[in-house]
Amino acid sequence: MLHHLSLGVRDLAASGTFYDGTMGALGFRRVFEDDDAIGYGSVDDQDILCLKLRADAAPPGDGFHLAFAAPTRAAVDLFHSAGMLAGGRDNGAPGLREEYGPTYYAAFLVDPDGYRIEAVTKNEATVAP
Repeated sequence: MLHHLSLGVRDLAASGTFYDGTMGALGFRRVFEDDDAIGYGSVDDQDILCLKLRADAAPPGDGFHLAFAAPTRAAVDLFHSAGMLAGGRDNGAPGLREEYGPTYYAAFLVDPDGYRIEAVTKNEATVAP
């Protein structure tokens, strides 16, 4: 349904460090960068998530968040720890969220600009730590 998503960020270097870790945990990497933008995906020059430097960037309100698909529970754990090490704020530690389903395993962060993001898997093949 979506081709790509762009987020305005006030500090491209700080956001790049944060998303290098969180997106790397989910199997994505920088696929392009210039002075005003960094793109993440799995194929060069084909970004799925793009960070764009904007002095007046502001995240949407509390009702909005982005949920990224994680391949495993270990990837969710790594997403959270990498984000915390890179300046993110905890918004829900990794764990089962049975109110969303018996195998819904997720972690929640707030990025350096205030965007609320999540990594989630429903993969039953992995065991929770």
